[in-house]
Amino acid sequence: MQYRKLGRTDLQVSALCLGTMTFGEQNSEAEAHAQLDLALAEGINFIDAAEMYPVPARAETQGSTERYVGSWLTRQARDRIVLATKVTGPGRGMPWIRQPMRCDGAQIAEALEGSLQRLRTDYVDLYQIHWPARSVPMFGGTQYDPATETIHASIHEQLEALGKLVVAGKVRYVGLSNETPWGVSEFLQLAAQHNLPRVVSLQNAFSLVNRSYEQGLAESCHREGISLLAYSPLAFGHLSGKYLTDPQADGRLTRFPAFGQRYGKENLPAAVAAYVGLAQAHGLNPAQMALAWAQQRWYMGSVIIGATKLEQLQQNIASCRLTLSTEVLEGIEAIHRRYPNPAP
Repeated sequence: MQYRKLGRTDLQVSALCLGTMTFGEQNSEAEAHAQLDLALAEGINFIDAAEMYPVPARAETQGSTERYVGSWLTRQARDRIVLATKVTGPGRGMPWIRQPMRCDGAQIAEALEGSLQRLRTDYVDLYQIHWPARSVPMFGGTQYDPATETIHASIHEQLEALGKLVVAGKVRYVGLSNETPWGVSEFLQLAAQHNLPRVVSLQNAFSLVNRSYEQGLAESCHREGISLLAYSPLAFGHLSGKYLTDPQADGRLTRFPAFGQRYGKENLPAAVAAYVGLAQAHGLNPAQMALAWAQQRWYMGSVIIGATKLEQLQQNIASCRLTLSTEVLEGIEAIHRRYPNPAP
């Protein structure tokens, strides 16, 4: 397992991060602990959660993910784990968490207290805003429309709240998720102007079929020392190839069809078939090829992986030992030119 600095911090995080959003919905507490044990044994020291998890979001299960991680954390050496979680953003419902949802200063402080209690720890290493407190395209959306603009809380107010949590020792570093180039720039500018915490990471969707990060964010994050934390690197299972042979194969997309917005676009099946065919032509497991490619990008901080079964998780972790040949990398670029970002 490789380890990389998280942004401009001294934190060393594993090149693979264990995502936990299935804990409490598709995975029981015992299964969650087994996944966490396996990940730690394989060298993964980076765990990512969120107060709204598991998904799909439901009042009955909200917070279960953090509780399961917390009960596991009680038997670990806390300083061996880099623990990340997120405060829920506004505009997507979930009144059972907070109502009205604003993600303002008071709500950020309240959210962290709840997360710390569930996680059974007195601090988190990385605290992230799950999505912007303003109207931007995300989760399959592609176009910004100022006519729909709604600002629930200012970036300055959010940064001030995060700064207080850092000063109190409850948060070590802060990060963003599902952010845009303008948003990242504004967070950095305000932090510099007001001596507030500097963003160290950006957790955005990224995969062979969604390389939109490269179009503007890659340069910004590189110049500012911000690590990419890539989520959905297998495009909700598409890049494993399982839906090519069986459209009704068991997985999040068939269990929870509402997640299909990002992955229901016309060029996706052809692109997936091309990537899977490339992997098979070189004797590679398609999922491992996709994960290895993501880990080997020059701008990558850590790739967030998730699974419902230990066998899947073991297979995904094994991608860290795979080095892709020049021929495979050239094949990937050729497919990308033919099908650029079919699932942004």
